[in-house]
Amino acid sequence: MTDTRTYLELDDAGVYEQLAKVGKALSNPLRLRLLDLLEQGEYTVEDLAAAAHAPVKNTSAQLQQLRAAQLVSARRDGVRVHYRLAGKNVSRFLQRLQDFGEESLAGVRDEIEQLREAGMERIDVGELKRRLREGTVTLVDVRSAQEFGRGHVPGAISIPAEELRRRLDELPLDHDLVAYCEGPYCFASERAVAQLSSLGVPAYAVDGGLVRWVRSGGTLA
Repeated sequence: MTDTRTYLELDDAGVYEQLAKVGKALSNPLRLRLLDLLEQGEYTVEDLAAAAHAPVKNTSAQLQQLRAAQLVSARRDGVRVHYRLAGKNVSRFLQRLQDFGEESLAGVRDEIEQLREAGMERIDVGELKRRLREGTVTLVDVRSAQEFGRGHVPGAISIPAEELRRRLDELPLDHDLVAYCEGPYCFASERAVAQLSSLGVPAYAVDGGLVRWVRSGGTLA
């Protein structure tokens, strides 16, 4: 006998409905961008909006969607609300999502290749950790000073990308220079490396930036 029950009458409909909330929360590009930013630490709505180059009202609305899906949490400090990722499980999930996209979706790969500096020397986080243990690299954080203050790779020095040329004499050149920026789709570090190379200073970019560092279990200072 054919089962004529509608989908909504099936016993497992409620489970799929709840799972769909996560998919809905991740269906907006700005929300994905906000989640990557929150890997760096806590943000207020205003600071997060500035970092994402988005209106405060829109950022607040997207955060409420992410909070409803339990991807972010919040704490109140006086009149200000600080947002952060809901837990390390969210971080691991986002890494798997991005890995799947980069491995399976040609459109994602095409967009990344258009942003990459051609012929750029990169190292992955595992190689970076090895070199840091050996003390063979000088690590440069090219994000803003404010972002650096929120959290950075231990031992990194802060030289924002736009200040790199005039502060070149601050860089010790007795080790390899390695630059990193915000996350997997931020290419400020690659542009910084290209600038250094044009000045005759060999350097490398960290593949995946600070986000990949955090998602690999790296701590922040």
